[in-house]
Amino acid sequence: MSEIEIKNVFKSYPVGNKEEFVALKDINLTFEKGELVAVVGESGSGKSTLMNLIGGLDSQFEGDILIESVNLRGQTDKMLDKYRKNKVGFVFQSFNLIPHLSVLDNVAVALTLSNVSEKEKVEKASALLARLGLEKMLKRKPNQLSGGQKQRVAIARALINDPDIILADEPTGALDSGTTAQILEILKEIADDGKLVIMVTHSEKVAAISSRVVQISDGKIVGDRKNENYQKGETSELVKNSSKAEKQHLSFASAIKLAFHNMWTNKVKNFLMAFGVAISISSMILMLSFGSGLTDYVTNVASDYTNPLVVPVSKVSENMMSPVSSAWTDEEIENLKTEMNTYLSNNNQDFRVEDENIERGFTMINISGSLASVSFSKDGEEVTQNLFCLYTTPPTYNETNLIEGDFSGQSEAMFNSYLYELLGEEAIGQTLLVTVSYGGVVIEETVTVTGIVDTSVFDQILCMYIDYDYLNSLVVEQGEELQPTDLYVVTDTEQQANVLKEFISNSSNYSGSMEERLANMFSEMSSTISIALAIIAGISLIVSAIMILTVLYMSVSERTKEIGVLKAIGARRKDIRSIFVSESFLVGLFSGIVGIIFSLISYGIFVAVFNALLGFAPLALRWFYFALAIGLSLLISMLSGLYPAAKAAKMDPVESLRRE
Repeated sequence: MSEIEIKNVFKSYPVGNKEEFVALKDINLTFEKGELVAVVGESGSGKSTLMNLIGGLDSQFEGDILIESVNLRGQTDKMLDKYRKNKVGFVFQSFNLIPHLSVLDNVAVALTLSNVSEKEKVEKASALLARLGLEKMLKRKPNQLSGGQKQRVAIARALINDPDIILADEPTGALDSGTTAQILEILKEIADDGKLVIMVTHSEKVAAISSRVVQISDGKIVGDRKNENYQKGETSELVKNSSKAEKQHLSFASAIKLAFHNMWTNKVKNFLMAFGVAISISSMILMLSFGSGLTDYVTNVASDYTNPLVVPVSKVSENMMSPVSSAWTDEEIENLKTEMNTYLSNNNQDFRVEDENIERGFTMINISGSLASVSFSKDGEEVTQNLFCLYTTPPTYNETNLIEGDFSGQSEAMFNSYLYELLGEEAIGQTLLVTVSYGGVVIEETVTVTGIVDTSVFDQILCMYIDYDYLNSLVVEQGEELQPTDLYVVTDTEQQANVLKEFISNSSNYSGSMEERLANMFSEMSSTISIALAIIAGISLIVSAIMILTVLYMSVSERTKEIGVLKAIGARRKDIRSIFVSESFLVGLFSGIVGIIFSLISYGIFVAVFNALLGFAPLALRWFYFALAIGLSLLISMLSGLYPAAKAAKMDPVESLRRE
């Protein structure tokens, strides 16, 4: 049985205007193992086209090309990839070595595509290169070799998978006469070892050493003669360590390694690309940290003014600008107790809201400045200062809310830290005249300052805290009765308190304390800010994705010939795609890691600056931000790499190899 049978092969190419150029016509040939065949002819005669058909680089033809009785015509890409990997080795005139790989890796790349272990791969490639006299060149790059050395590396790459057929396209075209003789001797040894070697050539010298010369002209076979003077040499066993075992496919780990080699070649470009993505990732982490920090700060401030066992309740006011919140009547308090007890029962709580566990409170916001003020002597002069807000001391406050002093009782009051601005650091113990307009009466009372309360967000306005019963007694003295604006339900357990807070949040008639309302308002604001910042960071990530897409797309164009070489040695579309997707993966991984490092450094700087300027830092890192950063970085990088990877995978191997 012949190794190759070519029957009535016809091949043409479209050239526009529905015309075709006929490259081959009525080709009938057979080739046997052990032959050293020279296919000779002028440029454009069809030599290279015939080699591409035999090599499975082009399967669009008429007729039949039988390789051990298997027809190449009409075969799937998958079958042709397998054929090139297992049966054919290519030796190119321009060597087509991959410039960023070492000599050893250039030869071993075919084994990499077959998922051969690292140890076996190095042993086989090293042994083969040693038999070709290149044992001292393993770590060199192609640009460090002479022409003859490059061609020997190309021959080693063609032999490494122990193919049955070697196709050499002008194997000595770029070599001097002395090197030509060495290369031809190697090719003859390969044929003498029992392989079929077909050389496409212009050279009469190459034809002279061949066992058979096939002449082609204008796409037709015009001569086919055997060289009577050809003498077969002894078997050299040049590839005696090669294995004919079924070859596997490129693994993910091997694809990553090849991708790393490719990226390291253009490390500056790839680093700058990854750096740009890292900046976006770092910005995203900082934006999220800023939003979380604001939320945490507001939550912590609010928690300082809450007691987990106390549930504040206020009526929802129709007039949000009213200086005094809607007051509770006795009937409304009874209705509230009934509603709360029903809700508690429905939620399997034994606790009941009764008069003895309800405390009353009062709040006045003095926006106009005409309802409340304090007067005091300072530097011999009488000073009057408007009170912005007047509170009765809620039961939620405790010692943690005091900056200095004690809680107030009869004829006493507490103020926020703004009082220090008015009276200095010795504010505790001083006496003030308080004037309050309530209903139709005006209350004037002298009080002693007993404590300074931390109100945080209100430290630039004057606020006063007074005992509810004491304030009520002052109102009663004027013939009025103080109506509570706030109620505080004191529970026995946090679970009971949480159930009642749930009741309030589900109600359209009731709301929580002012602190809770402010906390919710600031939380919503910080959430809105966080979303806005995240959107800005997201836009930068989109820009990064476009940048990655552009760079990888350009990379495909720059590496067209490399893609052609990989396909010639058996790389599947899936393998090419895996290599480029792996490059995207590495860009994403590196970008994510660098982005995390940048964010940690920036976080430390921002914390120091905020602490110095504000006394606190509204930033909070979460561990899952780092996982999110890596995940998003990988996602945008790999999505951006899908199109360039698909483009590379679909490239025609013949066209790729022609690209300069």
